[in-house]
Amino acid sequence: MPITTCIFDAYGTLFDVAAAARQAATEPAFAAIKDTWPALAEHWRQKQLQYTWLRAVTGAHTDFWQVTQDGLDWALEKTGHHGDAVLRERLLALYWELQAYPEVPAMLHSLKDAGLNTAILSNGSPDMLAGAVTSAGIADVLDDSLSVQSVGVFKPDARVYDLVRQRFGCAKDEVLFVSSNGWDAAAATGYGFRTAWVNRAGEPVDRLPWTPSDVLSDLTGIPMLAGI
Repeated sequence: MPITTCIFDAYGTLFDVAAAARQAATEPAFAAIKDTWPALAEHWRQKQLQYTWLRAVTGAHTDFWQVTQDGLDWALEKTGHHGDAVLRERLLALYWELQAYPEVPAMLHSLKDAGLNTAILSNGSPDMLAGAVTSAGIADVLDDSLSVQSVGVFKPDARVYDLVRQRFGCAKDEVLFVSSNGWDAAAATGYGFRTAWVNRAGEPVDRLPWTPSDVLSDLTGIPMLAGI
């Protein structure tokens, strides 16, 4: 069936999760991370994801903001900045103002101009997603921001992907699901969506039972995959 609905992961897909550390590193007050912010950002992101998986499989759900703080605390200790409360506060504040990748606005406008449904499906809590969408200036080209908070479990639980059909009333094969996380795109393939993995870093494909339908280096090719 033709694609009617394009669904996007948020963090790392539409929004640059490294932007918080990169911005802080340019500010004189945080010169201590001027050269090490890439490692800090990478550790933060990896622990954030790992904690969602562990909480999902153990049934110990919490909101994504708690996971984000826990991941940052681990990353700060790992990189030798444990106890720097001012740096911690600044990084967390910047996470609410993450930059969208440059191609995001035009790509979303193309989808909306063609009459497709567009939405976010994210581990993020509703208030975090609202902050990011507003900061990026893309609220007018998104029909909704769907959060795992409504089902109480993180991705890749199937109940999360169910939210798309519940919201839009579409068949699975009408959905193009886009994520920068290979495991997320793979799981969505297994669920029945057509998927695109935005593999900006050129990483190998994850060894899972499913693989993404398509692999892209950025989001500019999404309209073409959607049939526009």
